[in-house]
Amino acid sequence: MNDDAEQQPLTVALSYPEGQLAKAFVTALTHEDVGARHRAEVRGERWREVLAALAADRLSVGSRTPVVGLPPWVTPEVVRGGFATGSASAGGPLRTHETEAARSFRVPAQRRALFAYCLTEPGLAWLWARLDSGCYEIGVPEEAALLTVAWLVRRGETGAALDLVAELEPFADRLRFLPRPADGPAPDATAAVHRRTVSETVDTLARRRPNAAVETQREALAVWQPFADELLTHWLRTAQGGDVLGLAPEANWPAQGEALLDRYRVLAAEHTLCTKHRDPKENLGILREALEEVVAGRPLEARRLGLLRHAVRSMVRRRGLPGSAAHTALRRRQAEQAALPSHHALAQLMSRRLAALPPGTGITDIAPLLGPVDGEESRETGLPLGAVVPATVSKVVESALSAPIGTLVERGVIPSAEVMAELVPQLVAATTAHAYGDAALRAVMAANYRAFRNRRSLLLLNLERQVRVEELPWVRAVSRQRSAAPDTPDGEGALFVLRHLGELAVQAFPGTLLPNPLIREFGVLGRQGDLGAPFVEELAADIFMGTFSPKFLKAARVAGELLGGTLYERYYGIDYAAIRNLAIVETGEALSRSSGTRTSPGFARLCAERAGPASRAWSVAANGMVIEQAQILTTHNLATLVNRVGITPRAGWSDLARLCFATVCRLTARVHRNPRPLGTIKDAAYAWRQMVFHLSLCPPQEQRRAIAGMTEETARHPAHVAARLAPAPAGLVLVGEGGAFGRDGTADTGRARRFVGWSADGHWMR
Repeated sequence: MNDDAEQQPLTVALSYPEGQLAKAFVTALTHEDVGARHRAEVRGERWREVLAALAADRLSVGSRTPVVGLPPWVTPEVVRGGFATGSASAGGPLRTHETEAARSFRVPAQRRALFAYCLTEPGLAWLWARLDSGCYEIGVPEEAALLTVAWLVRRGETGAALDLVAELEPFADRLRFLPRPADGPAPDATAAVHRRTVSETVDTLARRRPNAAVETQREALAVWQPFADELLTHWLRTAQGGDVLGLAPEANWPAQGEALLDRYRVLAAEHTLCTKHRDPKENLGILREALEEVVAGRPLEARRLGLLRHAVRSMVRRRGLPGSAAHTALRRRQAEQAALPSHHALAQLMSRRLAALPPGTGITDIAPLLGPVDGEESRETGLPLGAVVPATVSKVVESALSAPIGTLVERGVIPSAEVMAELVPQLVAATTAHAYGDAALRAVMAANYRAFRNRRSLLLLNLERQVRVEELPWVRAVSRQRSAAPDTPDGEGALFVLRHLGELAVQAFPGTLLPNPLIREFGVLGRQGDLGAPFVEELAADIFMGTFSPKFLKAARVAGELLGGTLYERYYGIDYAAIRNLAIVETGEALSRSSGTRTSPGFARLCAERAGPASRAWSVAANGMVIEQAQILTTHNLATLVNRVGITPRAGWSDLARLCFATVCRLTARVHRNPRPLGTIKDAAYAWRQMVFHLSLCPPQEQRRAIAGMTEETARHPAHVAARLAPAPAGLVLVGEGGAFGRDGTADTGRARRFVGWSADGHWMR
C-alpha cells in the first residue's frame, strides 16, 4: 500500500462530504465556545469547496494527483478523510510576507512578479542573503523552491537551475515560492526537539479560562458562607431553648436585619456565580426570606417558622455555633482555600514569564519559569507571595521543553507513540539533510522536509503511493549533492538515529502499535541508510482492497529469519520456511517481467487462508481479519527493527513482555460493561502479540518465568479481568509446553485459545 499509509474511509460518494459539512454547520451554530464555532465555520467552507470541486469534475478522488491541472508535487489542501478541496496549500491570497517583499522589491504585488524579480541579480542577492543568514522559515515545501534555485546558481549549476525554473514557472502566478522571514536560523534538531514553541505555549495558556465550578466554590467559601454565618448569628440573638424567636428581638434587631438584607442585595448583584442562596429550600434562602418577612412587620406563619427553626438547628448541628473553636477553625481553612490563586491567574502569570523568551523556539531550561510567585510579581498581579504553580499549568509549559527526544519521553512530555511521531520529523529532517555537504543547502533541505511532513495524506486507492519528498522538483534538482553519510556512532548516521528511535518507541510504549506517521519516518531513515528491509504500515480495514505490496512479503521473510522455530512461530501457527520459499518464487517472477510487480498475490492468498472462510465475503471485519494476519506474519515491523536495525531495548525482552501483558490486562478491564468493546479487544490483541514477540526473544528459562508471572499481574486487576482473559494465557502455556491449537485456534474444548483481535462472528472475549 502507500508509504504514508494514513488511509481514510473509502467514501467517494457525496454523502461523506455532505455529512461532514452538516456536522460543521451544526457545530458552527450551536457550540458554546467562540473558537470552536469559528473553526467549524472554516471546516464548513472547506467542505463546500470539496463539494463544488467534485461537482465541477475538478477532483479525482483516490488518485495521488487529485486536483485536475496540478502535478503531484504541488501540496494540495486536504480535509478529513483524505479529500482534497481543489485548492493548493501554497495558493490563495498573498501572505503578508509576500506583500511586504513586493513593496521592498518595488514590483507589483503579484506572485509572478515576485518570482521574476527573484531571478534577477538583485533578487538572487536577496535570496543568497537569506541562505547565508538562515533567517527564513518554510511553511509549505513550495517556499523552499526559490532558495534552491538561488543555491544552484551560486554553485554554478546553471543548467539544473534553469530546468527547475522551467518546471516551476507555469505555476508562478498561483503558488508562493518565496520563503518567509524569520528572526534567526532554525535550531539544530539533532541536539534537541520540542513539542510546542514558546508562542504556541502562550496561546494555549491564553485560551485557558477560569474553571466555573472552582470559581463558584471559591465564591461560596469567600462570600456566601461568611454571610450565612452573619445571618445565623443574627437569628440566634432571638433564640431561647434552641428555638429562634423564643425571645423578643432587641430594639435594634430589625434595623440590623434591614442592613443585612441591604448588604445581601449588593452581594447578590456583584457575585453571580453561586445561586444556592436564591433557593428557598436552602438554609440561607430560608433564613433570608424569614428575615424579610419579620423586618417588613409581617408575622411568620407556622410553616415558615418551622422551616426557620429547622434550618438554624441543622446549621448549628453541622458546623457548631459561630465563634466556637470548631466553627472558627473550619472557616479559617475554608478562607485559606478560597484565597488560593486560581489556575487561570497563575496561567496568566506564566504567560508574562514566557513573554521574555524567543517566541519561535522551545525552552531549554524550564525550572526557573516554574518557581513560586516572587515579591515583584505579587505586587504587580496581586497574587499571594510564594504561590506555587499548579501541575496543570506547569504541564503546559513543560510541553515546550527543548531537549533530546529520549529526555522528553522520560519526563512524560511525550506521553505516547503518536505524540512521538509528531516530533520525529524534526530529527529526521536534520538527519536526512546531513547528507548534503553544503551547510546552506543542508538548512534548506531540513526546513523543506519539516514542511513536507505537514503535508496531509490523501485518500488513495489501487495501491497508489503518497508523494515522497524526493519527488519535489527542487529536491530532485540537488539530488546529486547528496553523499552517502556513514553510519557513525556520533549520531549523524541515519541508521544510528533509526536504531535510537526504534529502541525508544519499543521500550517507552510497549503494547502499543507503532503509528503510521512514525513508521513513515522509519522508512525514510531506512532508505537513507540503505537498510534493504521494508517497514509496513497499518492498513485501513474500511478501504482494504484485498492486495498487498511486495514489501509485506519481504517483511514477513525478515520476521522468519528471526523467529523461525520460536514460541512466536508455534503460537501463531506460522510456517516461516514456506514464506521464505514464497518470497523466492515471487522475486523470481518479478525479475522475469520487465515492468516488475506491485502486488504480492501469494502473500494476500496466504493471509486470506489464515483468516479463514469468514474473510472471503467483503466487510470491514473480514478485511480486518486478513490485515491482522499480515501484521502477525510481519510482526508489524518489530522483527525488522530487531533483525535489521539492531535495536536492543535497555529494559530487556522479558521486562517488555511483562509491560505488554500489563497493557493487555488494563485493556481487558475496559471490555467489562462496554457496549462497543471491539476496538478495545483489537488493541488488547495487538499488545498480546507484541508480548509474544518479546517472549520469543527470551531464553527458555526466562520465558517460562515470565509466563508464570502472568497470574500475579492479573491479580492486580479486577476479578473479571482474569476470568475474561483466561483462555489466552492458557493457550500460551499450552504452546509453551509443546502443545498446539486446532485449526480453529482453540484447544481443550475452548478453554485455551489463540488471542487475535478481529472476528467476523463475535469475539469470545465479549
